[in-house]
Amino acid sequence: MARQISSAALVTGLTSAALVGVLLLAVQAGQSAPQNAVARKPAAGASPSASDQKGKNPAKPPAVPENSGVGKRVVYSLGQDRAWLVDAAGKQLSTFTVWPGNVEPALGTHSVSRRTPAITGTDGVSVENVIYFTGSGNVPIAFSAAVDGSSPKPIPGKQIGAIRVRTDDGKRLWDFTVVGSSVVVVR
Repeated sequence: MARQISSAALVTGLTSAALVGVLLLAVQAGQSAPQNAVARKPAAGASPSASDQKGKNPAKPPAVPENSGVGKRVVYSLGQDRAWLVDAAGKQLSTFTVWPGNVEPALGTHSVSRRTPAITGTDGVSVENVIYFTGSGNVPIAFSAAVDGSSPKPIPGKQIGAIRVRTDDGKRLWDFTVVGSSVVVVR
């Protein structure tokens, strides 16, 4: 006589099989990730930059955060891991995701203090279009684009003020700012 399988055992078996399938898909996705995967990914709500959208139907970019100043400025959101370039009339010209280091700038309005075309970053990576706008203690904080496209890598015990951007976005930032340009940091 054949034994019947209880409904609890059947549900448990099906759930286990589904979890194994999801795990296998996650492993496959992880293996196809780029070699220079970021140490800190953009916030879950951050949407792609224009450079992320090549060949796709772009979604409407996130609006410039409210209470982020007036006039021509760069707006940097710590919570969204995103920057906006805003013209003098308040129109959003560009927005893109960023990959911050482990030192955050203070909230508020800062001024670009220095620009450097190319250097070696504190994480040992060659960077270009470096735009310094503040610091925290002895750690300068600046936007920069890694020549190899990487994001800042965590270095145990080392504070890194790099805010990495993609190469195209670094060029946009470089062309948009001069010494004295406003950078508004918001949550």
